[in-house]
Amino acid sequence: MIISFFFPEHKVPALKERTKLKAFINKLFTKEGHKLANLTYVFCSDEYLLTLNQQHLQHDYYTDILTFDLSPTKETIEGEIYISTDRVRDNAENHDKTFNNELHRVIFHGALHLCGYKDKTKAQEILMRQKEDEYLSLYFK
Repeated sequence: MIISFFFPEHKVPALKERTKLKAFINKLFTKEGHKLANLTYVFCSDEYLLTLNQQHLQHDYYTDILTFDLSPTKETIEGEIYISTDRVRDNAENHDKTFNNELHRVIFHGALHLCGYKDKTKAQEILMRQKEDEYLSLYFK
């Protein structure tokens, strides 16, 4: 199991306990019944993520996260998760949360997408929020 964090444009100040976070992400996959092989998180700007959104999904809008499932089989999970720290910061302010809390919510959100959770319908979105809250509670207890 390999989990990597990349910061091509800048450091993320709230991401200090990386060893603890990597172990927790692996536990999340195990709890959800999946085996994690390789996962890369890339923390970037709005502009960087907008370019990816336009190129890969033909979406011309800002987003906080893009998750790419690169799994060669259904038995093991491999993926890349791109997170806009600009969006995370704005979302934290808009929802009266700390940057650290919102950053971890988005980190877990991407992992949950790779576990098969969706958020396109209202019911899917409610379940996704419940799962995010569950993992935030477990991580920050």
